[in-house]
Amino acid sequence: MLVVVLSLLACAAVLPAAARGIGRGVWAAAALALAGSLAWLLTRTASVLDGTTYTETYAWSPALGLEIALRLDPLALLMALVITGIGVAVMTYGAFYHHLGHGREAGLLLAFAAVMLGLVLADHLLLLYVFWELTSIASFLLIAGRREGGDRQRAAEQALLTTVAGGLAMLFGLVMLGQAAGTYRISALLADPPPPGVTVTTALVLILVGAFAKSAQFPLHAWLPAAMAAPTSVSAYLHAATMVKAGVYLVARLAPGFADTAPWRPLVLTVGLYTLVVGAWRALRETDMKRLLAYGTVSELGMMTALFGMGTRTGALAGAVLLLSHALFKGALFMVVGVVDHQTGTRDLRELSGLGRTLPAVAVVALLAGASMAKLPPTVGWIAQDGALEAVLHGHLTGAAWAAAALCLGSVLTVTYTARFLQGGFATKRDGRARRPARPPHPAFLAPAAVLSVLGLAAGLGHPVVDALSAPYADLYPEPSGKPFHAALWHGWTPVVWLALLIVVLGLALHAARRPFSRLLHRLPRLPDAEWCYRRGMIALHHGAVVFTRYTQVGSLPLYLTAILLTVVVLPSIAMLHAMPPLDQVRAWWTPAELPLALTVVIAAAGAAVLKHRLAAVLVTGAVGYAVAGLFVVQGAPDLALTQFLVESLTLVVVVLVLRRMPPRFTPATQTWPGRLGRAAVALLVGGFVAGFALTAPQGRDNAGPAGDYLRRVGETGGENVVNAIVVDFRALDTMGEIAVLMVTALGVISLIRLGAQTVDRSDGRRRAAPDVITDSAGSPTARWDEPREHWLPGSTDLLGAERSVLMEVVTRLLFPSILVVSLFLLLSGHYRPGGGFSGGLVAGQAFILRYLVGGPTDVEHAIRVRPGHLIGAGLTLAAATAIAPLALGRPPLTSTLWSFHLPLLGQVKTSSSLVFDIGVYLLILGVILTLLSAAGTSLRAPVPKLGTGTGAAGGRRA
Repeated sequence: MLVVVLSLLACAAVLPAAARGIGRGVWAAAALALAGSLAWLLTRTASVLDGTTYTETYAWSPALGLEIALRLDPLALLMALVITGIGVAVMTYGAFYHHLGHGREAGLLLAFAAVMLGLVLADHLLLLYVFWELTSIASFLLIAGRREGGDRQRAAEQALLTTVAGGLAMLFGLVMLGQAAGTYRISALLADPPPPGVTVTTALVLILVGAFAKSAQFPLHAWLPAAMAAPTSVSAYLHAATMVKAGVYLVARLAPGFADTAPWRPLVLTVGLYTLVVGAWRALRETDMKRLLAYGTVSELGMMTALFGMGTRTGALAGAVLLLSHALFKGALFMVVGVVDHQTGTRDLRELSGLGRTLPAVAVVALLAGASMAKLPPTVGWIAQDGALEAVLHGHLTGAAWAAAALCLGSVLTVTYTARFLQGGFATKRDGRARRPARPPHPAFLAPAAVLSVLGLAAGLGHPVVDALSAPYADLYPEPSGKPFHAALWHGWTPVVWLALLIVVLGLALHAARRPFSRLLHRLPRLPDAEWCYRRGMIALHHGAVVFTRYTQVGSLPLYLTAILLTVVVLPSIAMLHAMPPLDQVRAWWTPAELPLALTVVIAAAGAAVLKHRLAAVLVTGAVGYAVAGLFVVQGAPDLALTQFLVESLTLVVVVLVLRRMPPRFTPATQTWPGRLGRAAVALLVGGFVAGFALTAPQGRDNAGPAGDYLRRVGETGGENVVNAIVVDFRALDTMGEIAVLMVTALGVISLIRLGAQTVDRSDGRRRAAPDVITDSAGSPTARWDEPREHWLPGSTDLLGAERSVLMEVVTRLLFPSILVVSLFLLLSGHYRPGGGFSGGLVAGQAFILRYLVGGPTDVEHAIRVRPGHLIGAGLTLAAATAIAPLALGRPPLTSTLWSFHLPLLGQVKTSSSLVFDIGVYLLILGVILTLLSAAGTSLRAPVPKLGTGTGAAGGRRA
């Protein structure tokens, strides 16, 4: 199962690049990928329906209870068949619908299918949440488009805010439910639900909020009609068959274990049935065909939520049949609207007339799908309606009368808006309106919609297959009447059948009286709808943010730092003071060698606080870092000391380069003495807190920690350096997170570089040669015995003559390869002695920094022809590939493998796969350092001074 999901994601990743060569062929590739997943599911359908459950579990972080747990059972199978089956139809349709952006749209739709599959297969609450939010992100990208702007951007923002806000509430509920149950495995949680209580009740309410937001339930439904600004292929897939059913799926998944827990059933029935009626009512007001179908989807989702949530076998069976039928008829109808819009240029019901004659094939497809939406026999929609009425009338529910009335009213309105859709879109109007010119669509363009509409009819006629797909999930619920209800086209002349026929007659009658009914609709007061409430809420939120930031974001960096530092000090101080050990248990020092180093730290820190020159303050701050590195050496931590020395050196160089753009001295303080005393007090508080925390933290350990276990197991990594083994083996997941943060930081730096580059005046792009001699203020040439007169380095023209030195240029060229060799030595020897990928990358970065300072950015570019971003990407990819490669062998991620082989001259070589991980860290660190250099690159390119006579190099010599 995981292989299927990852394969779809991999295919989605390559589609944008493949589109440059095969164009529309990417849609065929996406369709084939989903068809392969559908075929895989079909091979397991019979066994799953017979009671076999397929499970896969991959340990990710067992200590934290994190794992990749997947489960294919009847409910997951039904959803997966809908995702892949409708996906194949949508991908085929997209090849004819889209004109531009084939690779992006096809790749995003396929990626969405993959994460949706992961969502329904997930058997872990947190894994389900991860896929849940990925569907929101993919939906946002699909709705917003690339650079469309306007309505699509606003609709995408609304969909993202609504679903993610609901998802955040759901996350709190999932965590609370998992903690109450003692497990995050969904199957285990449903097998043994936690006892009812305040925690469980609160958790269920929060989870239902997330489900309601995702499935567009009242009052969180406004985002779905607004999302109709997206392309029709997106609407047919996300907003008819997959994403909007995620919330319904979650209700169906948890209902077997929690339907009898208050307030599950009253909340689900009230929200679901109210949404059913309100969505159908709003559909009657719409003139845009897509928005009419969107409100119809809202209504149908409300019906599904109520059926799955009522917690009865018949309700679950009817909900499963309705889920399947809705995917078929609503996907077909959205595609029909896309065909109509594509062929006529409009989808406004008021501007369409006579399409039934000009586009008869399209009209037939719409009629078949509409019959299923109106729940007419012999379609599969009729079977779903029959089961829904049976569940409400004979389900032994509290308040069954009002539930039945709401279901019947919503069903009547469903028939009415279906008739309005078909009559308004395809009938010939008798109001003298001119027909829209329409040309018949390509048969392959209409074929996907035709297949889905025919399947809706075939599923009704072949109802045993539908019952076989739906009954295994429904059997999880007890049947109080004794005789289980089955999905069938005909149960005899029962009261339910007469009621279903009456609903159809009333709906058609209401449509026949559409003119007086329409006048009544316009006379009724239009209450504020959810869309209006959303817009007003966003305006109020923005206004409140402006008022709030007016008093909090005053533009004072000292004020911001004071607030942050006081928060850090005040919140944990009480607990720290309670746990602080007696001072007689604290040793002043372990060895006399610590005393001069500690004295250096104190003096340098005090100097940094009183110095007025920026460069001097930076240098004494660096002295603090070097002295701390010395303390690491004294304490027997050479790895930490080496890293501290390298990081401190790199920081000094980068900060000094930045200081070249700033005034040499700090801005004179204009603050009064009370302000200065306040700053001093905050500084003393922070210092005291850090000192107290350093004394308290070691006392908080209940045991010796994992250090002893690391020392005993270091041999399993194939090395002897326990620090390096922790970084790239025992705690490699932490390292993955850290280098990912570094990558994000580098991306931010690159973005700032590009933003700053846009403001540079490029009116004169010619490279100006630096003068060989710079005159002083009196006009006399300044003597520089070491200044070279020839530009023998690639970047020598970037620097002024006074900034060049032959001695430094020669020494740097000699030292550069040696430093790189040292960096490789640290990388390869890190398993046995101090070093590793991080230290090696820092040393390699120092080599390029030296080259940069002597030869400028051009010389660095000459030394390494690879872009920093490519190095960062290659490093992270290499580390990630090493992390997930064990999954292919059925082992947990980040499991290392020992290698031993014989090489000529070197003899027997022993290493492990964690070395590859370390190489990825090396490359990423080097890429980040080169990115920082490119950020500071213009600081070395000093402006060319004005010369008295001449231009260029010759002019410089004459001067």
